[in-house]
Amino acid sequence: MIAIAHVVAIFCYIGAAALAAAPIARPVRPPVRLVIGALACGVAAHLISLVLAARQLGQLPVSGLGPALSLAGLMVAMTLLIAEIVTRDVTLTLVGGPLAGIVTTIASLSRAAAPPAPAGGAWLVSHIALSFFGIAAFATSAAAGAMYLLERRELRSRRFAAVLRFFPPLQTLDRVNHVGILVACLALTLGVVLAVTYSIAHHAMNLPEIVWGVAVWLAATGLAFGRMLGGWQARRAALAASIMFLVIVVLYVAVRLNASPAGSFL
Repeated sequence: MIAIAHVVAIFCYIGAAALAAAPIARPVRPPVRLVIGALACGVAAHLISLVLAARQLGQLPVSGLGPALSLAGLMVAMTLLIAEIVTRDVTLTLVGGPLAGIVTTIASLSRAAAPPAPAGGAWLVSHIALSFFGIAAFATSAAAGAMYLLERRELRSRRFAAVLRFFPPLQTLDRVNHVGILVACLALTLGVVLAVTYSIAHHAMNLPEIVWGVAVWLAATGLAFGRMLGGWQARRAALAASIMFLVIVVLYVAVRLNASPAGSFL
């Protein structure tokens, strides 16, 4: 049943992206309601799989590569759903939908068993949930930034590709980039605070996780302060968000390859 719920979620995420791409294939209005509905169904199915897994294991499945990626896929989809509802524009789903689907697929194919959660219960789970929500917001901000740069370049070159006609306005992409990084900064700050207090209280420390987590928090905080205090304009903020998220992904791969797989959250 858990696998079926995962498959339904994956198909919904990919289906939402296909619906969002419909205006590219033929001249129709963007199916906003259908895309939002597909994303909502995917999130619902994903939540069902999470609840079923928690009942089966007797704990929230957040430890291990597979469960962690599954939670990451859910957070990406939830963040994307919120962004699409607020902006009423589905083009972010062209990037976010496949991303959520691919991450969830990898999680489903992963055979890594979820080890028992260490002492801390809700404390640790809150840290993990906030951290993944922040990363999902960061990913949304980076996707909007990349789309902003591409659309701006095409507009300035006067060679506007047909596919880009269905992109949201530059102002909308800039707003998503701005709000996304602020949400990421807030969520990751809370996640880091919970992680530090948890490590002190339970004398548990994982150096690779700390290195990567602090790097993500510093990147999000730097981008947020650049927008609020540094006077960064839309292009500079979009470029910085895209590059920094790519760096974070590369750093994750490096940390994952050098971390012990046993009980590793990463």
